Amino acid sequence: MSLAVDSPITDSSASSDPVDDFAGFLDEVLDSDSDDDVASLQSTKRRKVEVNSNGSSSISSSEVLEVEKNGSLCEHLAGSYKDMCLICGQRLDQNENEKSELEELRVNSVREIDPGKRNSKTRELLLGHKKLHLVLDLDHTLLNTTAVGYLTPQERYLLEGDHSLEDVFVVRNSPVDLVTKLRPFVGTFLKEASEMFEMSVYTMGDRPYAQQMVKLLDPRNEYFGDRVVSRDDSTRKFEKNLDVVCAKESAVLVLDDTQQVWIKQNQDNVVLMRRYLFFRNSYDSFGFKYCMSHSELKTDESDEQTQGAYLAAILQLLKLIHSMFFDDKVAARDNLIDRDVRQVLKSVRSQVLKGCKIAFGCVLASEAQADLWNMAEKLGAVCSTQVMDPSVTHVIETDAETENSQWAVKDSKFLVHPQWIQAASFMWQKQPEDMFSIS
Repeated sequence: MSLAVDSPITDSSASSDPVDDFAGFLDEVLDSDSDDDVASLQSTKRRKVEVNSNGSSSISSSEVLEVEKNGSLCEHLAGSYKDMCLICGQRLDQNENEKSELEELRVNSVREIDPGKRNSKTRELLLGHKKLHLVLDLDHTLLNTTAVGYLTPQERYLLEGDHSLEDVFVVRNSPVDLVTKLRPFVGTFLKEASEMFEMSVYTMGDRPYAQQMVKLLDPRNEYFGDRVVSRDDSTRKFEKNLDVVCAKESAVLVLDDTQQVWIKQNQDNVVLMRRYLFFRNSYDSFGFKYCMSHSELKTDESDEQTQGAYLAAILQLLKLIHSMFFDDKVAARDNLIDRDVRQVLKSVRSQVLKGCKIAFGCVLASEAQADLWNMAEKLGAVCSTQVMDPSVTHVIETDAETENSQWAVKDSKFLVHPQWIQAASFMWQKQPEDMFSIS
């Protein structure tokens, strides 16, 4: 069995261009924060939840049509990356994006996000309870959101609840109505992760949007409290930075589908996530115009035989890292406060492809090959441009008819698509070669 070259499982998440990564990233800001809304969102296992500003849960075709006919569907309120709107990808005028210096430095008005309050004694207490800190991105990491007006005719069933999909929410208390799909397994993931980590949310969306999405993920306010960081709270324009997270950087892990949005000195904290795409508009935004979306197929990520519940695999990774960080033998030798989770992360990553010698037989763009080469080496593999070497275990190719491919088959080497490396990176496990075979 082979993996399609244009599969959104791998290529979309491997994009290295931050602008491409964020085109269509968010889908509109939500303004209401009423108690009625909270009450209507208590069950995260409903197929559909509609939230109106007046507390009712009805939906009319005229309202949907009004959204569709609105010539300015996107009001660019959910945020932007550089000069690009995060929902529609439209280039904005420079003055639309500019913030005053005061706005750039503004921090959460409740002052919960204040590193100065988290002194060393507090950090020691957290570690004493065997807890690290986990920072979670929202869009394309824990959920996928689109505007109702962007739904295709094949996706309209989501508005009526005529499906067996779980965790689909129709949110109608914003200038533009939204549909949000939570990632499979997210409820169990948050529950079990909360036992090992103090958790925060950090999103490039603005605060009202972030708060509404957190209500869907954490309706009883069990996991995040006030630890929600939006682009309005960030101290850097268009970048994420751990200086607004109340934790010591050496004890912080980050789950995000885009590593480049983090400042360089924080990128070693990031576990790069396979991007969660559900809606047609999201597939289009990331270049998968010729694939059927999960929403159109009425399927979900957990239905993929090759991957299963992706968050379940990431949860196992977090458990491993947590166990290694708090290993009693290591803790007895080293002061716990001086341990660095980034070194643990690096160690775990280096074991994924240990023992593999990879030769690049295919002709890739120099930048793409450099990225794959670097990725494979971080996973513990040895890389080479010399294909016909007896010590080579895997040949990376895209064409089964080349001389290099034929040699690999003749000499019983694994002949795999470049996505085999990407999949190993996202899953943190060596993947079955036959699922990425190009023969």
